[in-house]
Parts: sequence; structure tokens; C-alpha cells
Amino acid sequence: MKNRLITALCLLCTVSLLSAAALADSLTLTGTVSAGKTIEVYAPIGGTVASVAAEVGQEVGADDVLYSLKTTKVYAEEDGTVTGIFGEPGDSAATVTTRYGAVMYLEGDSVYSVSASTNNAYNATDTKFVHVGESVYLKCRSNADRVGTGTITAIEGTSYTISVLSGTFITGDSVDVYRDQAYTATKRIGRGTISRVSPTAVSGSGSIVRFAVKDGDKVKRGDLLFETLDGTFDGYYMSGTDILAGAPGVVGSLSASQGSSVQGGSVVAVIYPREGMRVEAAVPEDSRSEIKVGDKVMIELEADESKTYSGTVTLVSAVAETGSGETTYRVLVSFTPDHDVNFGMSVVVNTLDNDYPEDAEPARND
Repeated sequence: MKNRLITALCLLCTVSLLSAAALADSLTLTGTVSAGKTIEVYAPIGGTVASVAAEVGQEVGADDVLYSLKTTKVYAEEDGTVTGIFGEPGDSAATVTTRYGAVMYLEGDSVYSVSASTNNAYNATDTKFVHVGESVYLKCRSNADRVGTGTITAIEGTSYTISVLSGTFITGDSVDVYRDQAYTATKRIGRGTISRVSPTAVSGSGSIVRFAVKDGDKVKRGDLLFETLDGTFDGYYMSGTDILAGAPGVVGSLSASQGSSVQGGSVVAVIYPREGMRVEAAVPEDSRSEIKVGDKVMIELEADESKTYSGTVTLVSAVAETGSGETTYRVLVSFTPDHDVNFGMSVVVNTLDNDYPEDAEPARND
């Protein structure tokens, strides 16, 4: 009986010693979930931020909008007809203007003008004196059927210019100008020649985003013609007014705000992909030799101890960290997170017996 008791006590001591040795071989570190990979989002073109559609810390998809840019809008300065569109979305407005003279042309409702003079007016004081804005009546001298109306738009000495508002004429027609619709000789205030009014060249700056009209459209003064953004689109491919995330993940930073200007090619946001998550921890100097690259570890969330994840040590720094009282070395651990894990979470890292077989059961990931 006495021998059996001694044997049992020896076994108990042996188990205790083995357990103590196992605990001595295990290393526990505290760490934080960080972004091991970051993706920078670049503005495809310059402009003013019209709105910010995301927040730092927000989970986004690749096609989610981060910013919308405000376009510069070009409007019609007169009533008329669009007579030519030479650019396309994505084109540089300046390049198109250099090549064609304008992005588009606008033919005003008044397509003729008259260069007139009071030299051939009826010989009276009042007929030798005309006024800007005065309405006049026109009659072709070679064909009495060609008549119309106009308005005096400019005066220089005895010469003046008339914008033709109605009537059918031929370029080069010589016309008499009257103050009354009856074409009374005593109301003749001059004579002039019909000429063609050149279409108005419409240009812009930056790159064309979209056209609001098409060739042949009738427009009113103030109607939108086209929109542009600052700078040049990459490859002249119009990518739109929205800046997209470009990759799924969490918004790590936003460097622009509503109303601010961004330059094409500048970094406007940083995305943290979830697959790039890792754990950063610190190992004390006297324990650094107890952990090495390739070691298997168990990661436990401090906020929920039931959530554990298996990981692998990918770095044990050979350079000590600075700025703390204790000498420590940086440790990085890779693992596969789920949606219970977020950037900045506090975790506990426990080293495992790295001599265990490869087919051993991994740490649970509930």
C-alpha cells in the first residue's frame, strides 16, 4: 500500500513538472490588428469636389463612389442652332479648339448682317442721324421681293451695322434701309450690303465630360451645351465625374473635402483591404529568442475570447523599437480574418508547440 502511494505521488509530480515546462515554452504577447496592405486611390482628373460619398472606417466595394467632382458648364450665349460638334467625351477642349477652331459652333438666329452708311440717306437732318437699337426695314435694290427687318447694333461715324432679324436675302445683296415699313423715300436712312454672319465659336477649358446637345439642335440663350473637368483624362478615356474606391475594403483615409480642389493623379483616399489584415505585436528583449519566423500561433480577440484564429509569424524584427521604456522587438503575424475582426482591435497572441504534426487540429475560428 505504501509503495502504491509513493508511485502515485511520483506520477503527480511528473505531470506537474511537464505542465510547468509546457507553460514555460508558451509565449503570450499583446497586439493590434493592422493593415498589412494599403491601396491608394488616385484622382483620374482634376476638379472641385462637389460631394464626399464615404466616411473613414466605412466598408466599401470596388465600384462604390468616394467623391463626385463638380464640372464646369458651358452655356449658349445666344439663341441659335448647333452647327457642328468636333469633340468627344474624353477629349481635351483646348486640343479640339486648336484643330477645329472650337469645340462646337453656334449659328445665331440672325444669319445675316448689313454694313450700311448714311451717305445714301434721304437728304434731311433726321435721316442722317441713326441710333443703336433702332428698328429698320430693308429692301433689296435688285429684287423688290427680297425684304426684311433688322436692328442697328453698332455705329461708327456715318457707318453702322444692322443685324437682320427677318427676311430672305442673298449674300452681297445691296439694300436700302428705311425707318418705315412702307419704304417711303423720305424715310430712307442709308444703304448697305448683306453679308453672312460667321457662326459663333464655342470653346472651353479642361477635358470634355459630356455634351448636352447634338448637331442641328435649336438652343436658347442660357441652355447648357457641354461640361468639362480640369486636366486631361488618362488615354483620353472619359472615366466620369465620380472617383471610385477601385478595390473592396475599409476606407483608411480621405484627403479631400467638399469644395476643395484635387489635381489629376493625386492621392485622394487610402483603402485597407481585409485580406491584408495582420497582427502587430511586440516581444520583450528577454523573450525574443522564444519566437521566430514561421512559428504557428493562436490569436484571440480581447473583446471576445471565444473568437480565436490560427496565424503564422512572418517577421521578428532585428531592430529594437524606440520610444518606450522597455526594449521590445516588432512581431508581425499573418492570419485569415472574418467579419468579426476589425482594424485596430486588440488581440492576444499565444505561441504554440511548433513541433506538433502538420495534420494537427488548427486553432478554432468560431
